[in-house]
Amino acid sequence: MRYLLLCCFDEKRWNAIPEPQREAIMRDYGALLQSLDRNGQHLATGKLKPTATATTVRSRNGKPVVSDGPFAETKAQLGGSHLVECRAREEAIAIAKRFPTLPFGGAVEVRALEA
Repeated sequence: MRYLLLCCFDEKRWNAIPEPQREAIMRDYGALLQSLDRNGQHLATGKLKPTATATTVRSRNGKPVVSDGPFAETKAQLGGSHLVECRAREEAIAIAKRFPTLPFGGAVEVRALEA
């Protein structure tokens, strides 16, 4: 089964982390993805640009409305995603628990993809 791991983090909080520590977190991410590559679980990754570059399209009164910014006004923003292949939901959750941003306030939403 395929799972999408949606990585969220407060951009202001991320930017407040000292650069050397952010670099170490990203190295840890790279090592995690390499281990998932080796066992064939990692299918794809996408890192998003900051929310300042986002555009949202909604419908109001039956007409499309385009606005700057992300879809939801929340503290944590979607920063990227990882597509993984797992035997069960628990396996996908176990992978999400290994993400190096968690101790710094990050969150990972685990979502199964429809067949």
